Amino acid sequence: MSTQTLELLAPAGSPEALDAAVGEGADAVYLGLKDFNARQRSANFTYAQFEAALRSLRRMGKKVYVTVNTIFEQREADRMYQFLKYLSSQGPDAIIVQDFGVVAMARAEFPSLRLHASTQMNIASARGANALSRHGVSRVVLARELSLEELRSIKTETNLELEVFVHGALCISVSGICLFSSFLGGKSANRGLCTQACRRLYHRTDRSEGESGYYFSPNDLQLLEYVPDLFAVGIKALKIEGRMKSASYVGAVVSAYRVVLDALANGDEDEIRQSIEQGQEILRNDFARPKTQYLFCGGAGVSSKNNSAVIDWLIPEQDGGTGISLGTILKVKGADGERRALVTPPRGLTLSTRDSVRIHRGDDSGRISHKLIFSEKAHSGGGYWISIPEGSLGDHVYLIQTKEMRKRYAPVITKATGGKGPGRDKAPFPQITPPRRDEAGGKKKPEPFPEGLYVAVSRPEDLYIVQSFRPQSVMLALTRKNAKYLLADNKPILPFKPSEVILTLDPWFPQGIAGYENDIVAKEIERLIEKGYYRFMVNNPGHFSLFRDFEKIKLIAGPWLYMFNSWSLSFIASNGIAGFVSPLENNRQNLERTLGVESRKGENKTGKKRPGRNALHSKFFITVFALPALFNIRANLAPVLNFDSFSDNKDEDFLLVTSPEGSRVYPKKYFSITDKIPFLKEAGFGRFIIDLCGPVLKKQNYKELMRAVKENTPLPHSGRFNWKNGFYSN
Repeated sequence: MSTQTLELLAPAGSPEALDAAVGEGADAVYLGLKDFNARQRSANFTYAQFEAALRSLRRMGKKVYVTVNTIFEQREADRMYQFLKYLSSQGPDAIIVQDFGVVAMARAEFPSLRLHASTQMNIASARGANALSRHGVSRVVLARELSLEELRSIKTETNLELEVFVHGALCISVSGICLFSSFLGGKSANRGLCTQACRRLYHRTDRSEGESGYYFSPNDLQLLEYVPDLFAVGIKALKIEGRMKSASYVGAVVSAYRVVLDALANGDEDEIRQSIEQGQEILRNDFARPKTQYLFCGGAGVSSKNNSAVIDWLIPEQDGGTGISLGTILKVKGADGERRALVTPPRGLTLSTRDSVRIHRGDDSGRISHKLIFSEKAHSGGGYWISIPEGSLGDHVYLIQTKEMRKRYAPVITKATGGKGPGRDKAPFPQITPPRRDEAGGKKKPEPFPEGLYVAVSRPEDLYIVQSFRPQSVMLALTRKNAKYLLADNKPILPFKPSEVILTLDPWFPQGIAGYENDIVAKEIERLIEKGYYRFMVNNPGHFSLFRDFEKIKLIAGPWLYMFNSWSLSFIASNGIAGFVSPLENNRQNLERTLGVESRKGENKTGKKRPGRNALHSKFFITVFALPALFNIRANLAPVLNFDSFSDNKDEDFLLVTSPEGSRVYPKKYFSITDKIPFLKEAGFGRFIIDLCGPVLKKQNYKELMRAVKENTPLPHSGRFNWKNGFYSN
């Protein structure tokens, strides 16, 4: 019998879900308090409940991990400091974090806190895991887009504890790099307020009949049958998604995985096989979406069916709802309070009062959950009349829980008292030390990133268009295809020298089988450096180690490293970064606060105090124009989505760009603050990015854009994203 154990980690979005998780045998739970967690819309725990749960779970020998897995703004630094101090005094087994600022603050001020890197940190390689290990992180929750072979490869190259998601809802976008919800209204997934844009109904715009579908709503993950493989790899913990799910769901899923883990501990192959079958039977009643192994078995989940390519985890005809479909509402009768709807459940299914249903509006404008107070079989046709608080003909109805599923569990929290919560301490301002220019012979070397306009493009051919209005430097996406082009000996002469080009690394940085992806990228970078490319933009913690052995290399920290506060800035600066790009979700006020700027004496023309300037201004780049990538998808969706533009129910238009390296969704509405460049210069900023990555660049569009930049005029058909209003405040 092996002494190795696999930790079963369950979600506790409410005290009831906590009871179910513990009652069915979870080894550990993860939960959130009222602030700084990625499920702000779940019930979460009061301080009194948390402290009571912590006491009880310690007596049971169970572990408790607290989610602190959102980014925080500079104005919230005091609250984050107070929160971490409170957690340090309580002593949970670990905190799960996304923000590099939380890592830096916890290590400097509260070293007793054990740190687990959230899947929102987008760690998909051993290089990324090891980079965090050097900053005191003890466990990494790996990205959900990895295959078993990649997990095996990562494990051979790191000593960190590895945790993987094995069950629950999936995001279409790679973990931690989704901007869709934020772009639509400031409700950022990085702030725990995701509005689930991936589950919405969209309409194709390339056909007059307006074909519709749930194009980006993936099935739910289920890796029950692969638990023995994960055990063999040496994974430390199996994580179940679902802090917004019911206690019944949590209990059912935990019990299924518990059966398999117990059999695995005994080591009998027949017992393991039987336990998997038993667990699968339990999960048939979890009232969730259809199941998939996603990318776990390798590739993009593409198979052959009727001689056509099919992605088996994405079904556009499926509306993304959870539960057993009761069809659409066929008839409605009665008034408010006694409103009834006729639905048709599957043959053999009985509906009863106290069952729970969810109503999806036919136009996808909203969803509402309801516990039945009335249920009666129709006189003919096999349908049921059920109570509904609202709804119309054509709305979809799902059964999400039956009254029999409401199993009673022993309460973990018997008495919640105390819970004063955090104090009122002020956070110190961290030391931020970006590299200074080297001196040789008493003279300073040239600035590696001079002031001016920088233009970012996706393809080498775009460089010929950009030269018509020549910027200070160009930024070129370092894709596999582009690297091959730049390294070719027989390519046409480019209009920019290698020293005038900044190569931009993608935020998605996967391990690859046996380190293949990482090794190829490392070798390509080495050869590019030999050809004279010495400036790079990094967007993932795993990127730092690619440049450790090259003294002359100058690095910019890209927007996907999420520097929203001075603490995250100090973390990134400690890795030898010479420049910083403000995140696309950032706003002007937070940027100034992050830099620790005091107001200068005197006033500008508007009568307002002018912001001060410090050394960090000269290191910062501000993106003033972009089509932000809203979804970053590790799969070529062309086989299942054969279109390139679509719209939502509010007539917002979007673009889908697919390639063998993955797929991205862009808005058709530009983000632009090009007319603000003079005011930003007055505030002390001097480096600006025009980001033209994404759809194919056209020369005429580029000329019109640069003319507007030169004349400081606002651009039509554009918006400010979060630049003015910042994040939505709940």
